[in-house]
Amino acid sequence: MRIRPAAPGDLPALQDVERAAGAPFRDVGMPEIADDDPPTLDELERCRKAGRCWVAVDERDRPVAYVTAEPVDGALHVEQVSVHPRAARRGVGRTLLAHAAEHARERDLTALTLTTFAEVPWNAPYYARLGFRTLPEPELTPGLRRIRAEESAHGLDHWPRVCMRLELPGADGPSAPGG
Repeated sequence: MRIRPAAPGDLPALQDVERAAGAPFRDVGMPEIADDDPPTLDELERCRKAGRCWVAVDERDRPVAYVTAEPVDGALHVEQVSVHPRAARRGVGRTLLAHAAEHARERDLTALTLTTFAEVPWNAPYYARLGFRTLPEPELTPGLRRIRAEESAHGLDHWPRVCMRLELPGADGPSAPGG
């Protein structure tokens, strides 16, 4: 699996990946998430231009997964990581997160953070297996509080959500996540 920066022509495919990755939410009683619109092309382009959108591509250089991120309060906040179901369970998400972690380290950011559904097996329990820990409310930074407020306004608090953090060791440490 090769990881590379997203190209402008990849963006519609990323929307397709997002739609496909959302479909399994229907099976766990979250049809609203399954039906949620993917990021707009403009949103994806902003991340791409900022150098914070990476894709995992297949042997024909077609995106099968992607991650977007932004610096928030000294950490790199993973805005979205989505893997097409046909590429799932092959370590693609873990590889994308490791790529984001390396990007963060190169910029002297101390951690990866994300927000996710607490009870969906491929969300918080998956990230915990990769070494992320759930942040208690008093540990939320101002930026994470802002992100959670935006998510709440979007209706995501209909299901339990958590903020999670993975500390990034320096260059001498393992190249986590999961490593």
